[in-house]
Amino acid sequence: MKALITGASSGIGSELAKQLAGQFDQMVLVGRDQTRLTALQQTINVTYPNVKITTVSLDLNEVANCRQLHALHPDVDLLINNAGFGSCGAFVDDPLEKDLAMIQTNVVALHTLTKLYLVSMQTRDHGQILNVGSIAGFMPGPLMSTYYATKNYVVRLSEGIREELRRTKSKVKISVLCPGPVATNFAKTAYVKFNFNGADCTKMVRYVVKHLHRFYIIPSFKIRLARFGMSLLPTSWVARIVYRIQAKRQNG
Repeated sequence: MKALITGASSGIGSELAKQLAGQFDQMVLVGRDQTRLTALQQTINVTYPNVKITTVSLDLNEVANCRQLHALHPDVDLLINNAGFGSCGAFVDDPLEKDLAMIQTNVVALHTLTKLYLVSMQTRDHGQILNVGSIAGFMPGPLMSTYYATKNYVVRLSEGIREELRRTKSKVKISVLCPGPVATNFAKTAYVKFNFNGADCTKMVRYVVKHLHRFYIIPSFKIRLARFGMSLLPTSWVARIVYRIQAKRQNG
């Protein structure tokens, strides 16, 4: 059994690699920081010395690199599309280049790898894709408009694929992970601060690993409740609520 995890050098991706290692013979850990990937490999092999781990330092913003990754490792049983980042601020204030880089990572890279690996998995009629979205994928996100839009894409793409797989009675599975704030360095890179502690990453990933068989994986009861509550409100109201929340999170 072989798993491939993007964005594995830190945060959720790193923790997923640690907790899933006991279930796989081979793991491919993909990220931009080779030093962190190597350290993660060594950490995992202390506990699981028989797991063959390959680290791949790639910038997935380039579609050619996504194709290269698939060409090097086409026979994957579990693909976890985790690479991504966010940014907080008014839409007109964020540099266009940053928006486009976010779309390239959160949408284009994820779409490309999902497409390539889904085709391979359908040929074998075996495998699973876990796309890492966010609770943000169910609502508009003023002051983080681009990020929320990318996560809406992830959720809707995964939902559409799920129905296609169901219709063809495929044994290939797809899931979407939709956490709320998690205690990783996401907030630092997005230039936001939370007025509460994010969910413990280790506990959150433990929930994910236990519930990989589900389509929607929402690791917190409070977040599941918030999603339900938001679904009952007009979109314009949700946007106003989210705006107030995001305004409090900005660092300056």
